[in-house]
Amino acid sequence: MSERINLSLEQVYDLALRALIHNGMAEEHARAIADVITQGQRDECHSHGLYRVLVCVRSLRSGKVDPAALPTVSQPAPSIIKVDAHHAYSLLAFQTGLPVLVEQARRQGVAALVIRNCFHFSALWPEVEAIAAHGLVGLAMTPSHAWVAPEGGSKGVFGTNPLAFAWPRPQGEPFVFDFATSAIARGDIELHARQQKPIPLGWGVDVDGVPSTDAQAVLAGAMQTFGGHKGSALAAMIELLAGALIGDMTSAQSLAFDDGAGATPCHGELLLAFDPRRFLGDDLALGQERAEQLFSAITDQGARLPSQRRFAARQRSRSEGVWVEQALLQDIESLLV
Repeated sequence: MSERINLSLEQVYDLALRALIHNGMAEEHARAIADVITQGQRDECHSHGLYRVLVCVRSLRSGKVDPAALPTVSQPAPSIIKVDAHHAYSLLAFQTGLPVLVEQARRQGVAALVIRNCFHFSALWPEVEAIAAHGLVGLAMTPSHAWVAPEGGSKGVFGTNPLAFAWPRPQGEPFVFDFATSAIARGDIELHARQQKPIPLGWGVDVDGVPSTDAQAVLAGAMQTFGGHKGSALAAMIELLAGALIGDMTSAQSLAFDDGAGATPCHGELLLAFDPRRFLGDDLALGQERAEQLFSAITDQGARLPSQRRFAARQRSRSEGVWVEQALLQDIESLLV
C-alpha cells in the first residue's frame, strides 16, 4: 500500500489546475474541471477525484479534445436549452447552460439542458446538486463508451451510463443519488488494475465472456450491468434519451469515434430540471412535507439515504483535508515537469 499524503482542498484544486494548464488546457476549462475534481476528492469518490487529472491529460495528449473551444448556447424551444461544447470538455458547457436551465425551469415548470459534442469524465452528482441548490429537482444522464455487455451478452454495447437525481430539501443537504447502470464505475476497475487488486465477481467478464476477478482482464473484456436485465434496460433507456433523442452519439458510436486514441468518451448529456413551486403552487409545503415523511420512514428504521457517506466525508474533508496516495501525487507531479 502506497503511503498517503494529507492535502487541503485548496491544495487539491491548485494541483489539478496547474497540471491541466501546464498540459495545454485553457484556463476557463481548467478551472471548471479542477473544481469538479476537488469535489470528487472532497467526497472521497477517489475514482472521480485527483485520479481524473491523469485521465484528462491523457485525453488532451490524444489530440481528440479541443482544450480551448468555448461552448455556444441555442434555444430551439422555450423549455429546451442546447449547448454545443465543440469537442471540448463538458463541465464549462454545463456551467454556461445552467443559468438558462434554471431560468426556463422557473418559467415553464420543467426544462431540459442538452449538452452535445462534449468529452465527459466526471460524476453527475455535482451537476444535479448544482440544480438542487436553486431549489429545483434535477435529473441527469449520459452514455459513455461501449464497455458494458447487455444482460445475457458478453460484448460491450452500453456505456457505464450513469443516472443521477437530486431533490432539494428545506434543511440540510439534498436527497441525491448517482450511480452507473454498470455494476461499478469503470474508474473503480481502473483503480483496482492500477493497484493490482482483484475485483469482485459480477463486475465483468474477460474477452471470452467468462466472469473474472482480474481487473485487467475485465478492462480488456466487458463490464456487466447492475441488477441483470433491469440495469440493462435502464442502460438502453439512457442510450436513447441521452444519445439518439438529443442528436448525439451512442456509446458504440463514441467508442468508434475514439478509434483507439484512449481519450475520455465523447458524446452528449441530458439534464432535466423541475420547479416544485410551479408543479405544486399553494401545495408546495404539503409536497415538501410528504417528501420529508418518506425520508424519515427510511432513516427511522436504521436505513441510510443515498449520498450520506459522501456528505459525511464532505464535512470531514473540509475540516481535516483529504488523504491521497503518494504514488498518485507523484504521477500528477510528473505531468508538471
